[in-house]
Amino acid sequence: MIYIDNSATTKQYPEVTELMVKYMNEDFGNPSSLYQLGVDTEKAIKNARKQLTRAMGVTDGTVYFTSCGTEADNMAIFGAARALRRVGNRIITSKVEHPAVLECCKRLEQDGFEVIYIDVDEKCRLDEEQLERAINDKTILVTLMQVNNEAGTIFPTDKVKAMMKAKKAPGLFHSDCVQSFGKISLPKDADLISISGHKIHGPKGIGALYIRKGVNLPAYIVGGGQEEGKRSGTQNVAGIAGLGLAAEMSAKTRNGDMKKMAEIRQAIIDGFKANLDDIVINSPEETGEKTGMACASVLNVTFKGTRGEVLLHTLEQDQIYVSTGSACSSNHKGQSHVLEAMGLKPKEIEGTLRFSLGRFNSMDEVEEIIEKVTAAVKRFRRLGSFR
Repeated sequence: MIYIDNSATTKQYPEVTELMVKYMNEDFGNPSSLYQLGVDTEKAIKNARKQLTRAMGVTDGTVYFTSCGTEADNMAIFGAARALRRVGNRIITSKVEHPAVLECCKRLEQDGFEVIYIDVDEKCRLDEEQLERAINDKTILVTLMQVNNEAGTIFPTDKVKAMMKAKKAPGLFHSDCVQSFGKISLPKDADLISISGHKIHGPKGIGALYIRKGVNLPAYIVGGGQEEGKRSGTQNVAGIAGLGLAAEMSAKTRNGDMKKMAEIRQAIIDGFKANLDDIVINSPEETGEKTGMACASVLNVTFKGTRGEVLLHTLEQDQIYVSTGSACSSNHKGQSHVLEAMGLKPKEIEGTLRFSLGRFNSMDEVEEIIEKVTAAVKRFRRLGSFR
């Protein structure tokens, strides 16, 4: 099996699974209980919080655990809007955010907030001039992803806070870092950062929101007052412990993993170009950590004259797993809002695949990926099935 859909989810580290089983079978106490079994699980949460804080590279604030990256985005966006609604009503985001952000913004528009959606170009690079023009003294929130989940393009997240200060914007800057965490350095000036466990070879059903010191968001879920009152509910101890360990392991191997992914990604691009005509590399080809480059884990390619969904299932028969876009949007009708914003025509969107790499991929897989994708594309074109 060749799994190259790591932007959708990743295979857990065996060590993470082993640790989680321990907290399910042995140290299973409620962390709010006063006896030793509860105290031991509370210690596990504290340790995981330290592991995650170190891995994220944040020091001036606190990490709060959530059920997933989507909840972390919701907690940040709705919390910021509630906290600052008396000082302004403008919210700024991009047209290519994850639905976890865009759907929040749509809800806030219904509640009377003004939402500005910033454009991107054909490589999914954010229009920085448009962003700067949009920020004003009524801007209470800018929410931008650091790495686009479909194109892999890196956004100018290290510039946003300076723009807000220059325009005297009273608001907060939130960055959805679900796709960037564990791969590149996180934004240094963000007030709020969302991450998820299952994108870094950790468990599903666990995420976190970093809140900078001095930022006071209202409670998102009320009840027993867990997570310092920010997010009530009995903590998912096994998931939290697994997230902490996965974050620590990913941080240790990050530089080597990304170097390897960049080499694999380039070899795939070179192979497609050598063997196929009428393809378009939608992602930036250069990888790195700078604005406008691509995160090495994501590659988006259009194979003209094909249907991506047919290619996907053809490759599946050879146990090669890719995607046509965001897994979180796959159940929704309509084409990719990201590729549409990048200017692709409907038939081009229809013939697009996303290849996303993880630390368990290797250069040994490249030849088979190129061979099988090339065969599937040529077979589809030969049959003339595209009408």
